[in-house]
Amino acid sequence: MISPIFVGHGSPMMAIQDTACTQFLLDYGKKVAPKAIVIFTAHWETDVLTISSTNEVYDTIYDFRGFPDELFQIKYPAKGDVALAQSIAERFQAKGIPVQLDSTRGLDHGSWVPLSRMFPTPSCPVIQISVNPYLPPAQQYRIGQALRGLDQEDILIVGSGATVHNLRALNWNATEPDAWALEFDDWLAANMQAQNLEALFDYAASAPNAKMAVPRPEHFIPLFIAMGSGDPQRPVEIIHRSYEVGSLSYLSVGF
Repeated sequence: MISPIFVGHGSPMMAIQDTACTQFLLDYGKKVAPKAIVIFTAHWETDVLTISSTNEVYDTIYDFRGFPDELFQIKYPAKGDVALAQSIAERFQAKGIPVQLDSTRGLDHGSWVPLSRMFPTPSCPVIQISVNPYLPPAQQYRIGQALRGLDQEDILIVGSGATVHNLRALNWNATEPDAWALEFDDWLAANMQAQNLEALFDYAASAPNAKMAVPRPEHFIPLFIAMGSGDPQRPVEIIHRSYEVGSLSYLSVGF
């Protein structure tokens, strides 16, 4: 059994830098051996939930610019799995969640960057799934619920995003995390561990500094999906917490 996780994927630079977060990802990857990985990435937005469906090696998508050439040389040759993609689609359909399949899209950096640090050599199929940032948190949680039980099959579910992701608020001279970002993550961690879904679903109105931390929800909602996919009887665990440039959060959570 492998519990679902949410990981903060932060900057594409984590693919080539050695930081507290990349060391955590490396250590985590040594502890688990998933039969497959299902990853919801903040960098693939669609109106209808879309599942990658291929048996081929994915293209590596460089959906960023202004970074060192070294990043654009990285390939992450993970393969998909059409049968697993179809099985996951059927789970969503059984819950009345519209879904479609995509046979051509590669892995964006919300997927290949953290996966390359957890599992430097791909050894199992990867299923990438899009997000719709305009659905309310309760609906995001429901999407995750449709996948409950996959952990019992040693399928790792990953929500890839960031709890605090405001690029306009980055403090490039910071040597410590910004207090407002810590306050938001403190609130989030406390309510997740208390399994206070009512407060979490109302985070935009209830959490301190929510508008600063989550100016747009595409990076935040993979958290609700991962949370929904976990066993509610298991304690929520903060498995990593670090920050860069003041407020870029690498908070990671196990469900």
